[in-house]
Amino acid sequence: MLNENNIFVKTSEDSGYDIMLRHDFSDIADALSELGYNGRRLCIVSDSNVFPLYGSGLTDALKPVSEDIYNIVFSAGEEHKNLDTVKEIYKALIKYRLDRKDLIIALGGGVTGDMAGYSAATYLRGVDFIQIPTTLLSCTDSSIGGKTGVDFDEYKNMVGAFHMPRLVYMNLSTLKTLPDTEFASGMGEIIKHGLIKDASYYEWVINNFSEINEREDDILSRMIRRSCEIKRDVVENDPTEQGERALLNFGHTIGHAIEKYMDFKLRHGECVALGTIAACFISYKRGMLSTEEFYEIRDMFVPFDLPITLPDDADAEKILALTKSDKKMSAGRIRFILLKDVGKAYIDTTVTDEEMLAGINELIIKDEE
Repeated sequence: MLNENNIFVKTSEDSGYDIMLRHDFSDIADALSELGYNGRRLCIVSDSNVFPLYGSGLTDALKPVSEDIYNIVFSAGEEHKNLDTVKEIYKALIKYRLDRKDLIIALGGGVTGDMAGYSAATYLRGVDFIQIPTTLLSCTDSSIGGKTGVDFDEYKNMVGAFHMPRLVYMNLSTLKTLPDTEFASGMGEIIKHGLIKDASYYEWVINNFSEINEREDDILSRMIRRSCEIKRDVVENDPTEQGERALLNFGHTIGHAIEKYMDFKLRHGECVALGTIAACFISYKRGMLSTEEFYEIRDMFVPFDLPITLPDDADAEKILALTKSDKKMSAGRIRFILLKDVGKAYIDTTVTDEEMLAGINELIIKDEE
């Protein structure tokens, strides 16, 4: 095991929060006390899957900080990540009389973190919140960086705000109860981190796939810590996504389109994996990745139970059309992320529809007649 005192990631003074990696909730009360929340109202926002597992344990752990602990539990699922659910959260916050000195606690995966964060950003023009991510995807991606938001009609995360948490507290024991499909989904983002910023980390993940899939404590701690460091560094260089932060969208333009095309039947990380393969194919066709590099990247998703193909009847033209609703447009052109090399991503606004279509078609393996 890593030394418990070393399992944290410091952010800059401007960001104003730390990322703590723990294996229980034993010191969350001390962490909140140091942040000045003694005696304040605390409101846990969670979903119907996660709260029954961890809600009571977290509540007990918070009691040394406050006697006024409330909870808001909404129905689990991406289909509930909308303004109607946020409205219900507002009603409950008003009922519990939370004010600007109180604290919202997001307990759950990315959907919970996004909605609790957006509610915190907009309720009373902004109240504090912390993230307690319980999925691999939210630990390494959505809980870090202050992006919050909800879906609007068919547009994913179209309504949102930048609102930094006061703390990200990870109880890594929650990953033990994570379904295999959800764990695999998180690996899509982790592999992405290595591909865009750290080739040696990418190789380490590949070389330790067996231990990662077995969820060995020491390996998970090291992996999550490094992914958090990569995301922290990118976010701190560009907190409001004016430039470098867009690199984190590698695999997302086509990935989000696939997510919508499949009516969210595939998980986010699965779609990111497919979008990553398509982006790597474009990079390969432009001569920046070798044939061997492209096919190695594609095939390395397989040991982590991530898809590398779409159904043979998938409509590439429809998926391409869905990329046009991508919110990462700039002056009418998509800011596409490509690889100059493994570990070196860059922003490109010259990717054509024909290139994207070729990348999507690479995912569609037709049955032999």
